[in-house]
Amino acid sequence: MTVNHASVLTKDYFIAYLKLIMNSREYTLVEAKEFAFDFFFKGDMEHYDTSTWLQFEKAIKELDKTISKIEV
Repeated sequence: MTVNHASVLTKDYFIAYLKLIMNSREYTLVEAKEFAFDFFFKGDMEHYDTSTWLQFEKAIKELDKTISKIEV
């Protein structure tokens, strides 16, 4: 996925990105989050922009709710 450093990436972008990681690598959400932090953000939550990081966190929360509903 190509990233433009000038724009804020959306929650939906990160939902798709995290799902791709989870499906292709058979990772849990926690593992996908750690992978994205290391690989995508290069271990720095401000690597792109604080707004992008906040969208990433929103995506994680939404996926966590979705996964929790499926498991119940």
